[in-house]
Amino acid sequence: MASDAKTPRTERGRRTLRKLLDAAAEEFGEKGFHEASVSSITRRAGVALGSFYTYFDSKDALFRALVGDMSEKVRTSARSALSDGMGALEIERAALAAFLRFASEHKEIYRIIDEAEFVDPASYRQHYETIAKRIAERLRAGGAAGEFRDGLGELEAWAVMGMNVFVGLRYIVWGGAEMAPDDVAAGVNDLLAKGILKR
Repeated sequence: MASDAKTPRTERGRRTLRKLLDAAAEEFGEKGFHEASVSSITRRAGVALGSFYTYFDSKDALFRALVGDMSEKVRTSARSALSDGMGALEIERAALAAFLRFASEHKEIYRIIDEAEFVDPASYRQHYETIAKRIAERLRAGGAAGEFRDGLGELEAWAVMGMNVFVGLRYIVWGGAEMAPDDVAAGVNDLLAKGILKR
């Protein structure tokens, strides 16, 4: 669970914390950090206002916990799409498709992560650095397996992540392009496989 939340000791407490995080995602996603209030979040969660402070010291602490929680959900969704025996390129396609499906169900993630740049720059940076590190590890593993070229690392990971973030924004969050997450992921995967240079 996110480190800015006080750890609940009971199952009921874990459910209450989950309700607060889910309500905060909706509230911050709709209104933004500055317009959202603790009272509106607790109302949305169906939790007493006093209970909020059992879990969080402030709206800022809730926001930091939410960014960490959403980062963990992105990681979990991508990881759940991977299976043993997948090739390196197939892993990239599956991870992106899983992220895009997650984003289609949680479009508020874009606004929340974007606001984190100003509300809590450390969590904003950690979110992207953590994702880039995982992509770099996958790229290096693909190189070690002989499927990707040698020498891929941090720079290429940030480039791949940038592509993934922006195709998600264009085709999933903004919509209107009539492309399913799997089709978008396949298109990006084709670009990774073939590049843009005419041969």
